[in-house]
Amino acid sequence: MALVLHSTPNKNAFKALVTAEYSGVKVELVKNFEMGVSNKTPGFIKMNPLGKVPVLETPDGPIFESNAIARYVARRNPDSSIYGSSLIDYAHIEQWLDFSATEIDANIGGWLYPRLGFRVYVPQSEEVAISSLKRALGALNLHLASSTYLVGHGVTLADIVMVCNLAYGIKSILTKSFTSEFPNVERYFWTIINQPNFKKIWGDVIQAESVPPVASKKPAQVKEPATKSKPKEEKKKEAKKEEAKPKEVIEEEEAPKPKAKNPLDLLPPSKMILDEWKRLYSNTKTNFREVAIKGFWDMYDPEGYSLWFCEYKYNDENTVSFVTLNKVSGFLQRMDLARKYAFGKMLIIGSEPPFKVKGLWLFRGAEIPQFVLDECYDMELYEWSKVDISDEAQKERVNQMIEDAEPFEGAPLLDAKCFK
Repeated sequence: MALVLHSTPNKNAFKALVTAEYSGVKVELVKNFEMGVSNKTPGFIKMNPLGKVPVLETPDGPIFESNAIARYVARRNPDSSIYGSSLIDYAHIEQWLDFSATEIDANIGGWLYPRLGFRVYVPQSEEVAISSLKRALGALNLHLASSTYLVGHGVTLADIVMVCNLAYGIKSILTKSFTSEFPNVERYFWTIINQPNFKKIWGDVIQAESVPPVASKKPAQVKEPATKSKPKEEKKKEAKKEEAKPKEVIEEEEAPKPKAKNPLDLLPPSKMILDEWKRLYSNTKTNFREVAIKGFWDMYDPEGYSLWFCEYKYNDENTVSFVTLNKVSGFLQRMDLARKYAFGKMLIIGSEPPFKVKGLWLFRGAEIPQFVLDECYDMELYEWSKVDISDEAQKERVNQMIEDAEPFEGAPLLDAKCFK
């Protein structure tokens, strides 16, 4: 007996339909389902009192909420491995289902729905949604740097739900310029969405070319009926009332709220001008030690800036060169929020795996800025140690990292990347 899915064709219904294709379970989508009509009938309200779709009708009773429906369909066939083949697989699938709902789907909706007019558009809320979505996609990108699928070596329910959520975003608002920051997510998405079981349900997914404009919620202006001209005396009185409003009040109403300053902008002035060092570094092509390195130490202000070494904690995992390089590139992309206050060098070391990743960072202030620690999750993947510039050995190590010295600590460089 087929299970009956009450819904319009949408990404939440597609979760169950794609799962059915992978697990060999028969699910039929109700034809000609009409929102505002079909979901208001007494029979539908009995299945879901909220009147929302999708709802799955089963021999044992109805189920609502799309992820719960997908879970049920995945478990319907006990011979299917779509829900994992071990307890840890099951836990990891649940982990990514929650992540997909709370970090990906919720933030896509937080960005898209106000623009479509389904919610009140608040610019500050949109900024939060976009920032949170980028943070989530960054975490997903990092996981996919060394994995083809979210869990194990084949498609599971975690991939189905994740890709369905991403597909809706990519069709609606996630343009190429936005997703290109997350190359592993792009590779993962297009690989999965083009598999036959997905393509049968989704068809061809075309990426959005632009972000939808904000839907206007202002009511149309209604012309007032023509009235007789007011006497001159009344016009003068009204003009005086307008003039009576204090200028200070008008300015107070129109003045924008000042933007909160970054705490680093409130530090005492430093003799080191970061942009001058970055220009010197970029423009020095010969005699690097004599010009750039000497210039760096002439500029360096230990009271206004601090130097830090970092080393990736999990170098043993760096067994594939391009994956390791992508990992470092992603880290530098997410450090973009600190560009005004930092300079960095990242070295990928070794001619064969496992490759070592080590770095040198110059930060404004005596410590690593707190907003960087809070916002760039990659920071916790590295061991950080402050450079002691009174130690000549450490100072020489700084010189070697700035100039991409090879061999570095006895090993060749696979690559060197600069953040400036």
